[in-house]
Amino acid sequence: MADHTSDNNRDEHTPPGKKLDDLYKLIDGIENAMFTTRRADGHLVSRPMATQERVSGSDLWFVTDVSSHKLDELEVDAHVNLSYYNLKSREWVSVAGTATVTQDRNLIKELYKPDWKVWFGDEGGARDGGPNDPRLALILVEAHSVEYLVVNEPRPMVLFEIAKAMVTGTPPKVGDQRSLTDRELHTPAAREAR
Repeated sequence: MADHTSDNNRDEHTPPGKKLDDLYKLIDGIENAMFTTRRADGHLVSRPMATQERVSGSDLWFVTDVSSHKLDELEVDAHVNLSYYNLKSREWVSVAGTATVTQDRNLIKELYKPDWKVWFGDEGGARDGGPNDPRLALILVEAHSVEYLVVNEPRPMVLFEIAKAMVTGTPPKVGDQRSLTDRELHTPAAREAR
């Protein structure tokens, strides 16, 4: 797949509040992120993880098993990347941030969804996949920078732009590529948007 991020697509004029709203709308519309960590040997590893609903004033949450290798990797290097891609719209998001792990029971209960039981199973006793299961841990990813592409045109127009590019040899304008800096992500307005 070609890189659809030419300077032709870069949007430098959208206000930070609108960029944040569009970012979270994109993330909410894509079920899974590819969650990338760095192993102790330096190699990167990615796995799909479902983004959980946001809690006011926080960035992105994920649920995991405390015995997961990703937690060992996060102990070595807390820097992560989250990538989201919508195949139908060709929209994408890349989040660079740092991860912290918590087993705060109140927070787990606040974010808990019954479908978590599917992924944890019922091993009996407290290990039943419920909100008090000692295997459950949350990973908070605090975003430091974000790049994303938002498509504001209907699919037929995007396909037309791609076809036109093939004929003219110029890169297609399929959407607006936007960036959010650490400063933009951590303003009071950004906290309210979450």
